[in-house]
Formats: sequence, C-alpha cells, structure tokens
Amino acid sequence: MRRALAVAEQALFVSSPNPRVGCVLVRDGRWLAEGSTQRAGGRHAEAQALHEAALQGVDVRGATAYVTLEPCSHTGRTPPCADALVAAGVARVVVALRDPNPKAGGGVERLRAAGIQVDVGLFAEDALAQNPGFCARMTRGTPWLWLKSASSFDGRTALPDGRSQWITGDAARDDGHRWRARACMVLTGIGTVLADDPMLDVRAVETPRQPIRAVLDTQFVLGEQARIVNGDPVWIFTTRPDAGKAARLAARNVRVIVLPADDRGGLSLEALARWLGDHEINEVHVEAGARLQGALVQAGLVDEWVAYMAPSILGDGQGLAALPTPIEGLDRAYRYEFLDVLQLGRDMRLRLRDPARWRALVQACGL
Repeated sequence: MRRALAVAEQALFVSSPNPRVGCVLVRDGRWLAEGSTQRAGGRHAEAQALHEAALQGVDVRGATAYVTLEPCSHTGRTPPCADALVAAGVARVVVALRDPNPKAGGGVERLRAAGIQVDVGLFAEDALAQNPGFCARMTRGTPWLWLKSASSFDGRTALPDGRSQWITGDAARDDGHRWRARACMVLTGIGTVLADDPMLDVRAVETPRQPIRAVLDTQFVLGEQARIVNGDPVWIFTTRPDAGKAARLAARNVRVIVLPADDRGGLSLEALARWLGDHEINEVHVEAGARLQGALVQAGLVDEWVAYMAPSILGDGQGLAALPTPIEGLDRAYRYEFLDVLQLGRDMRLRLRDPARWRALVQACGL
C-alpha cells in the first residue's frame, strides 16, 4: 500500500476533479503492474494498472490489488473499476479509503459479492491526506482551501509601500508553484491584481494542466488589460454585474460569476465556497493580501496554511491576515497545528492545518 500511495502521487497535477488514486498488482510477493489515475475521462488507477499488465503480457489472475481508494461501482466517464477487477480475476483487493462519493461507492460490496476477499482501512488517513479536497467536496460540499504566504521572520509580507518582490528566494518560489499546480484553482483578490498585476499561472514546474485562475472583485473593477486576462481561463467573482464588460471579457476566456453580498457589503465567502463545491473544485490555493486572508480565516474557511518565511527583518510593513474584527482574548485565537517544516534554500516552509476541520473530515470519511 505504501507503493500504491507513492504511485498515486503521479496523479497529483493530473486527475482533478477526480481523486488521486494508485493501484499496485502483486502475486506471491512479486510486483506485476501498477497505475495511477489519468486525466478526467481517462483510465482510473485500477484500469490503468490492468492496462499496463496487459501491455506486458502479464496474467493477473489470483493477484492482490492494493488500491488507495475504493474501486468505483458506477459508470461515469469510464466503466466501473470494481467490474474490471472482477473480470481480471484478482483474488484479493486491499483498499485504503472508502470512496466518499455516494455515486461511486459500493465497490467493496460488489467485489465481495463476486467472491473476492476485500480488506479496508490500511493507511486510510494517508490516502485521505492525498485527497482532502475531493473528500471535503463529497462530504461537506466545499473545497479544501489553503492560504499561501511569504513573509519575513517578523511576519511582514511587504514594505509599507507594498513592495514584496522578493522576500523569499528561488527555491521557496518554485515550491509555491508546485502548490499552485496541484490545486484546481488559484484565487486572489482584486487588491493584489491592482497592486502586483500577477499572472498566477504555473511556470516553475512542469504540469500537464494549468489551474483555473480566479479573482474576488466585489465591485467589478478589474482592468481589461490586466496581465491575468491573457486568453487562458479566468473566473471573476463579483456582486456587481456589468453585462457589457462581462461580454468583452468573455471573448477573452474570462467567466464572470455573480454571487450574493454578505452583511458588510462584501462578497459572501460562504456562498463562494458552496459555489466552488458545486462546480467540482476540489482544492483552492489562495495567494492574496492581508484583508482577504483575514476574511477567510474569520469566515472559518481556511483548512491549511503554506507559509514561507525568510530569515530577514523588515520592521514596518504589511503583515499577514488582517482580521475584519479584532480578537477579544487569547482564548479566542484561531489555532492551527504544524504539519511539517522544510528548509528551502535560505528560507523555511511551514505547513499548518486547522485541527478541527481535519477531524471533521476524518470523521465524515468514517475513520
């Protein structure tokens, strides 16, 4: 199963909106074939492993299949993987995590009904950690959202005049592009677009697909000559529709989505999260200024934080996560848990996770 989890990593930038799954076929302690989820509409991991075995002329009858997610039992873009394993004559299937998709679940029962031994739960939480967005979307209806930040040691993200290029070094910036690449969407606010005119695409790593780039623009003030409007897909979320401007932008592959306002007059972040879940967005990578970061934190929508820290002191300057309303006491602080710390060149990457939201996801997946 550890090998199957490693194989699933091959689908990290590929499979969205489908989950990342790995499958390894073995018999009598001997590796036969393996496969990972292909692009949406392509083979699932089990079908890919069986395909690889067939290409090599390997008979998999009597084999054990180690699969990181329950084989699907329904016909979607592809036939049921459970049926493919039955037809191939495997003798045993070991599943890490049950599929939280109600349409696709039931593969374990179908396999058992065919006389195949099935064991469930080996490294289940590891499999969940590979697919938090897919599992969150299936169980709570909203994507898994992380904030990306780059700051000095004293927590400054920019100088007082807004200059921030570059607080961190090349290795940290390249790693940040890996996080962009794995996401379904890279999200920012209109303030960042107006200040920095970013592209928000993936450039530092090879990827077979680009994530959707999106901007929260409550008043719909995005300039039509902004660099982000470059012909690749962009989504603009606003509360103030302008049909003429939207039509001009649509001709340049920009989709304008109108969402309700919250009680402060800003765009409702809860409505945004629900809309994204309804539209098959599994993971959202947020690169934004302090106001949007703070609003997402205070709305309770931040699952994780990917924070890059440089060994420098900026003193006065802009900071992280400006909360819309102040915290009244330390007992009201928003608390996260550290997942890992990694040195990247001269900088550090800290990963933090909201423990309550993770526990809720674990429980929703039956672990």
